[in-house]
Amino acid sequence: MVLGVAGLSVGLALGGVVLLVALGWTLQRTVDEEAFRTADAVARLAGENALPDPLPVAGGQLRVQVVDSAGRIRAASIDADRLVPMVRPDQLTGTGRQRTVVPGQRLGWEGPVRVVAVPARSAGEPVTVLVGRSTVDVRHATQAARTVLLVAFPLLVGLLAVVAWRVVGATLRPVEALRSGAAEITGRDAAGRLPVPASQDEIHRLAVTLNDMLDRLAAARARQRSFLADAAHELRSPMTNMRTELEVAQRLGDRTDWPAVAADLLTDTERLGRLVDDLLLLARLDEEPAQQVDHLRAAEPVELGALLTEVAARWPAPTAAAPALLPGGSGGAAAEPAVPPQAALAADPPVSPESTTAGAGSAVSPGVTAVGSGSAVSPQVTVVTAAGPVWTVGVPDELRRVLGNLVDNAVRHARTRVVLAVEPAADGAYHLVTVTDDGPGIPVADRERVFRRFARLDEGRARDAGGAGLGLAIVRELVRRGGGTVTLDDAHPGLTVRLHLPVLPDPD
Repeated sequence: MVLGVAGLSVGLALGGVVLLVALGWTLQRTVDEEAFRTADAVARLAGENALPDPLPVAGGQLRVQVVDSAGRIRAASIDADRLVPMVRPDQLTGTGRQRTVVPGQRLGWEGPVRVVAVPARSAGEPVTVLVGRSTVDVRHATQAARTVLLVAFPLLVGLLAVVAWRVVGATLRPVEALRSGAAEITGRDAAGRLPVPASQDEIHRLAVTLNDMLDRLAAARARQRSFLADAAHELRSPMTNMRTELEVAQRLGDRTDWPAVAADLLTDTERLGRLVDDLLLLARLDEEPAQQVDHLRAAEPVELGALLTEVAARWPAPTAAAPALLPGGSGGAAAEPAVPPQAALAADPPVSPESTTAGAGSAVSPGVTAVGSGSAVSPQVTVVTAAGPVWTVGVPDELRRVLGNLVDNAVRHARTRVVLAVEPAADGAYHLVTVTDDGPGIPVADRERVFRRFARLDEGRARDAGGAGLGLAIVRELVRRGGGTVTLDDAHPGLTVRLHLPVLPDPD
């Protein structure tokens, strides 16, 4: 505020100086114009050889003399000197209109006198018309204005300082309330809200925006705490199992079946490694803006039919080493009845070493038995392809991981079969890939929740085969990163996972 008042004072001072200069120039110009009008009138009389004596002058503020080339006064106004000209002859150029200032004592006036000279001719010889006017009134006017400014300036600055102090104080009071509220929230390290002023101005909008930011930060902290707690729980489970087995083996001594212990420890170690890999992958995906350029560079054309066949080969059919491949298209007949593309949503970790942990856990409602998950017979994995190649663009390893997670979930919860299908883009923008199982499915209310990190349905948490609940979270992040979408739908029975993957752009 001090700087503002100081700047205002400087501005007012400069404005006062400009005002005084403009006032003096205007008054002086008025004096000159009046004097020149009188001189022009007398010059016309001289040109007509009709100079009266004394010369007529309106008012008593002007004095007029007509001087010849020798400096003699040929005519004068009633109050002008008839012997001494107002301007010496050597000061007159004889050509053009002139103006000058002479001391008033010389003419019997107080203060400086403004004298204008206009050349003319009288009786055939050149003469000069001199008109003088006192500038005392101009000086008095400028002095009065200066005095008024000097008196009013401090009062005006003081008044403006008080007003500015009150206005700025009233304006900054809500800002101070926001600052103290922010300091209180930071000091207690807890969620809170800042006071919102009643006025509908910029401060109000700032407070609303800051409260929205605090809400988002509080939600982010809550998600982070939940994520850390779930991660610690999932990491502790295999470590507890490993420690328990080692302690029991140590107490049994020579009676310990060390090959069995080693196999159990290896299983827990693999589970722990998969969980750590999934956590690291999610951490990298959270930094997607910084890695987007590298991701775009790694993207390449991928043929979806071949990719589905490759992924399905990890889960051999019950009676064959390779999955059944059903050519699709308008004229192709399937080797066996085709199943609608549906996808089972299950817990997570891949059955094969190459697959990854899938995310949502059990896909059944409370009280429904998952027939496929506990059956000793593996479901049959079937691939339905299009008549021709279907090309998308993406990172092959990421697409394999997406499909691996989905197929692993479907296999874990399917009763008899899993179907992978691809449909070429109908709108020219996205291909449709579906993963289907005939398992118990997922309730509609849980279909968004299962994509959250560490989100598993209740039965998924009770099963030893269930994973950490990261698989579907990884699926959504990788699909979104590649420019696609993933949704869930009913399969009657079972569930369908629908992947919309971008079409490979035309190189032309």
